[in-house]
Amino acid sequence: MEFDSSSSIWDGVYYHSHLFGGLMLTAALLGLSSSYFGGLGSSYLPYMLSDLGFFYKKKCEKKRIRVYMDGCFDLMHYGHANALRQAKALGDELVVGVVSDEEIVANKGPPVLSMEERLALVSGLKWVDEVIANAPYAITEKFMNSLFNEHKIDYIIHGDDPCLLPDGTDAYALAKTAGRYKQIKRTEGVSSTDIVGRILSSLKDAEACENHDNISSLPVDDHKESQSNSSHISQFLPTSRRIVQFSNGKGPGPNARVVYIDGAFDLFHAGHVEILRSARQLGDFLLVGIHTDQIVSEHRGKGHPIMHLHERSLSVLACSYVDEVIIGAPWEVTRDMVTTFNISLVVHGTVAESNSLLAGESDPYAVPKSMGIFRMLDSLKNITTTSVAQRIVANHDAYLKRNAKKAESEKKYYAEKVHVSGD
Repeated sequence: MEFDSSSSIWDGVYYHSHLFGGLMLTAALLGLSSSYFGGLGSSYLPYMLSDLGFFYKKKCEKKRIRVYMDGCFDLMHYGHANALRQAKALGDELVVGVVSDEEIVANKGPPVLSMEERLALVSGLKWVDEVIANAPYAITEKFMNSLFNEHKIDYIIHGDDPCLLPDGTDAYALAKTAGRYKQIKRTEGVSSTDIVGRILSSLKDAEACENHDNISSLPVDDHKESQSNSSHISQFLPTSRRIVQFSNGKGPGPNARVVYIDGAFDLFHAGHVEILRSARQLGDFLLVGIHTDQIVSEHRGKGHPIMHLHERSLSVLACSYVDEVIIGAPWEVTRDMVTTFNISLVVHGTVAESNSLLAGESDPYAVPKSMGIFRMLDSLKNITTTSVAQRIVANHDAYLKRNAKKAESEKKYYAEKVHVSGD
């Protein structure tokens, strides 16, 4: 049966289905006991009730709201993840545009991560439904019409921090004029600019240490040298509410196969996403152990980790393949851990930071190996936290220039910042 929305009769039936249904049901019941309505009888009742169900179904159907949010998502961090979480809460389906490398170079400077790596990171987030690659930096009229007509987008989302083009105009002006723009709250305490600053600062600290690894060579910049290292200390203030917002809130079932993987997960990157995806495929529940800042520093040296424990934990929790994390996991996987969390399998990737054991330190996976529940996983990507840092070192001057420009806009934002309600 087709529903003709142009018919005033059927419109009345649709919008007042409860009244129409009552009349039809009364008529049917009367038909059972007398000759009302010209022989209407019990043989017709099932068909009438079936048609009635159609109208109730049409009334209950609700249009799914599709929202769009774009970004560079370079050096993906929990601030990006929280922005997308908020965007998803404004609709039913979240479509994310990942800005092209060329557009990033033209508007911000060279990206650290490639388009492929940025797509892997965005696609791996638990709140993302669809991804559009090579999105423009500015919402042009042509692209906006494409979003509305081809991708069926209802609203375009962005944070409360200004996004200006090189000419000083608002990148989202057209969406605002069209009345299809919604705003979310920026996540305080982190930005890609801040992370680049932390990396440059940590590498400079490492340069002063003897027997440092091969990423210690860094040109000296008098302006940067004069800045206090404290400017690159994380400003993130973790709250229990934020952790709950990122968490699945569900534990493993009684017979679930629990897979455990641990690590620093510093500067969360595409390699992390791939190894977590592979680990999740081996069981029903993926438990991830995040090592403490002290453990990471002991094994990787001064200046590590770049991101502190709670920042790293949120980045991992945001990944769609992760079910639960241990915030501050021990270096060694003990038998008690295996029993407490009912771990069926412990895994580790073939590509990792060159973490040589400390003097007198035992194999952290000795217990699961002795229990026959340890397995090495082939890492599909060679990217590591160190290799990401090396990219920044290789383009040191370009990133210093980019950061100096962004630092001014960040400073202005915080100076003029007012409270914005939201999550």
